Amino acid sequence: MWSRDKLTKAGVGAMATALVASTVFAGAAVAQDKSINVAIVGNPQMEDIASLTPSLFTEETGIAVNYVFLEEQTLREIVTRDVGAGGQQFDVVMIGMFEAPQFGRNGWLVDLNQYAGGDADYNVDDIIPAVKNGLSWDGGLYAAPFYAESSFVMYRKDVLEDAGVAMPDAPTWDEVAEIARTIDTDEMAGICLRGKPGWGDLGAIFTTVANTFGATYWEAGENDTIGAAQIDQPEFKEALQFYVDLINDVGENDASNASYNECTNQMLDSKVAMWVDATVAASNLEADDSPIKGKLGYALSPTKVTDASGWLWAWALAVPENAPDKDTAWEYVKWATGPEYLATAGDILPGGWATVPPGTRQSLYENPSYQEAAAAFAQKTLDAMLAAPIDNPGVQPRPGLPGVQFVGVPQFQDMGTRCTEQFSAAIAGNISVDDALSACQAIASEFEGESW
Repeated sequence: MWSRDKLTKAGVGAMATALVASTVFAGAAVAQDKSINVAIVGNPQMEDIASLTPSLFTEETGIAVNYVFLEEQTLREIVTRDVGAGGQQFDVVMIGMFEAPQFGRNGWLVDLNQYAGGDADYNVDDIIPAVKNGLSWDGGLYAAPFYAESSFVMYRKDVLEDAGVAMPDAPTWDEVAEIARTIDTDEMAGICLRGKPGWGDLGAIFTTVANTFGATYWEAGENDTIGAAQIDQPEFKEALQFYVDLINDVGENDASNASYNECTNQMLDSKVAMWVDATVAASNLEADDSPIKGKLGYALSPTKVTDASGWLWAWALAVPENAPDKDTAWEYVKWATGPEYLATAGDILPGGWATVPPGTRQSLYENPSYQEAAAAFAQKTLDAMLAAPIDNPGVQPRPGLPGVQFVGVPQFQDMGTRCTEQFSAAIAGNISVDDALSACQAIASEFEGESW
C-alpha cells in the first residue's frame, strides 16, 4: 500500500517551476464567481477541452478553470506527491487506471458515486463497464473517465500496398517486425515505438511486449506481497532485446526521447509508416485536418506467446479528498466527462467528430455523427478494449490489482521509472541490454517481500 514515506521516492524536482510554466487560465476573460485548479496531461484531447472551457463551461457556470498541463511522467509524480501527502494544490487531478483504485483504497479520493449515482443527466450507467470497473475500488468510483483506450497497430495502408505486404488483423510481433523492416526507408522509418523513460511512457508499451513474450517483473508473493524479481529470466531478456533491436534497426530517429506525442507528430508528418500505441491516437490521425486522414489501417496489438497484448487505460478526472471545493470540482468533472461535452464538442472542434474523447460512453458509439467520422477506427478501438487481458495479462500470476501495461502495486511507479531509464539507455546505445537487465533486476529486488 502507498505510504507517506514511500511518496518521497516519487520526487518532483522543480515542481513549482513546472506548475507556473504550464498553467493555462481557461475563462480568465469571462465573468466568474469561482475558480478551480485542474492538473492535466498535455495531450491533444486535453488541449481541445481547455480551448472550449471558457465558452462551453465558464460562461454557463461562472467557474473559471486554471489548467496545469504537464507531461505524463511529471503529472504522475506531482499528483502522487500532492494527493498522497494531503495537499490542496488541485481541486481536480487527472489520473488513470493505475492510480484510481489504489488511491481510492487509501482514502485519498472522493467517491464520485455520491454525485454521479443520483444524477440522471450524468448517466453513470452509460460508461463502458470495463472502464468504470478499472477506475473503481470496492464499489466506489474514484475517477470519471475523460477518454479510454487500448493499444493497437496503426499503419499506412498505401505504404504497405506499395511494398506488396499485408497486415494481419491480429499480427504477432514477429510479423510486425518483418513488415517494419520491409517498408523502412531513409525517408520513412518502418515503425515508431516509445523509448522515453517513464513507467507510463516507454514502460507502457514495453510492458505489453514483456507480457506477451511470457515475462513479468515480479512473481506474486503470499498475503498481498511482492514476490521475487523476474527480470533476470530468459523471457525478459528476449523481449527487451527484441524491442531494442527493432527500434535500432527500423525505428524513429532519437527514439530514446520519443513517447506518445512525438510518435503522433512523426506519423502526421509521414516520417514513420507504422506505430504501435494507444488507440486514442487514431482520433488525431483521422481528424478532418490530418494530412494522412483515410490512409491508415488498424490491427490488434501484436502478440507472441500469449494471445492478447493490448492494454486498457483511461485518463480520468478525480477529486482529491482534501480538495478545497469538492462540489465545484464535481460540476467541472460532470461537464468534462459527461454526455454533454461529447454531444457538443464534435460540432466545434477543428478536427471534427473524429477527435472527441473516445472509449468512455456507449452512447458515443451510437451517435451517427461519430459513427461516420470515426468509421475507420471506432469498432477497432472497442474490439481492442474488449480483448485487453486485464485480469490475466501474462503467463504467470503477478502481484497487485488488475493491469496490463503496469503491475498494479504502488511500488511499480518507482521501479518502472528507474528500470525504463535503463531500457532507454540501452535503446540509445549508452549501455548494453545485459547491463540494463542487470540494473533493473537489482532495482526490482529492492521491493521483494513488501506489502502492496
